[in-house]
Amino acid sequence: MGNEARPPAILYFGNDWFAENRTSSHHIARQLADEGYEVYYIECPGLHIPKGTGRDLKKVGAKLFRFLQGATPVGPRLKIRTLLQIPFHRFGLVRRLNRALILATVNGMMRREGIDRPISWFVIPHLSPIVGRLGERLSVYYCTDDYASLPNVDVEAVRAMDEDLTRRADLVFVTSDALFGPKQLLNPQTYVSPHGVDVEHFARAQNEQLAIPADVADLPRPVVGFFGLIGLQIDLDLIDYLAEKRPSWTFLLIGRVSVPAEQIPRRPNIHMVGKRPYQDLPAYGKRFDAAIIPYRPSQFALYANPLKLREYLAMGKPIVAVSTPEIDKFADVVKIAHSREEFLARLDEVLARPSSADEARRRMDRVASLSWEARRREILDVVENHLDARRDEEEVVASF
Repeated sequence: MGNEARPPAILYFGNDWFAENRTSSHHIARQLADEGYEVYYIECPGLHIPKGTGRDLKKVGAKLFRFLQGATPVGPRLKIRTLLQIPFHRFGLVRRLNRALILATVNGMMRREGIDRPISWFVIPHLSPIVGRLGERLSVYYCTDDYASLPNVDVEAVRAMDEDLTRRADLVFVTSDALFGPKQLLNPQTYVSPHGVDVEHFARAQNEQLAIPADVADLPRPVVGFFGLIGLQIDLDLIDYLAEKRPSWTFLLIGRVSVPAEQIPRRPNIHMVGKRPYQDLPAYGKRFDAAIIPYRPSQFALYANPLKLREYLAMGKPIVAVSTPEIDKFADVVKIAHSREEFLARLDEVLARPSSADEARRRMDRVASLSWEARRREILDVVENHLDARRDEEEVVASF
């Protein structure tokens, strides 16, 4: 990197490291560590307003335990440090208290770890007040969603924090073209960096030796599959419609359910098996005869760039998906639907015959060059160019 023998440490502010789903936040952090950076992944409380459920209370307890542990190694050049925050962001007093608590926690860690002039890297918007207050040489905002459109958040407070962080950061990366325009108006140093995919991991779904998990091995075929968070962004009414129209098909939904119980469709051919470990997803995906992306029409879907789209393609699976700006870019290898009737018709087409080996290979080839390693290099080229330019400026100033 540049002319330095040792790259600066990265203070990486992301969501829960131990969350059920592996997101771009986790993948990028590991990629930066693999590149040789010392990465301190700082777990931040989520954006949603806690409801006092058992799950929320359990998460708070777990995070308090990890907070007391300090910076904990989870891999080469990668440590986890948990933050505590008061979640009610809309109150000015709460935001000021959070800023003081965060700065005290992070500055204390920096002293203990010997961190000087780091890069601050934000994958969540609600820490905008601390940008520039950590002695960082560069700040990065890696924005993956329109956070204000996520369910169960304080919309106005989150939008204000998101825009503030966009203005304050030295560099902004966004994962979709739809996000680029609004962000570029606020910060001209904005770049599009779509998601990558763990190509080799998901390609295991084509391995004949990979065993299908016992809990889904005997499901009647064809199996229409989905994995990911089953939340308000998923059109469960669409899934209910599909299951009603095709009672002989099996609809296999893998992931944590975060919607009220009364919204979950109840049909004998809909199987919700809960969350499964990331490392097991290719084995479950091997059971899919087709994969689906059934987003509900929303602001979230407009800005989203679904990581699972690339993961399904890396498995070689036929895909039927709703139309969004980012999904439409893959229309050469994905069946796109604009209505529930068209969604059903596309699934009929896909499942009318088995997918050939050549078709599976074409889908896999479509994302073969879109690995996280490739994304890492694209992002770091931008980051390191800015670091070199800043270093040159500092040397000029020091010469006077």
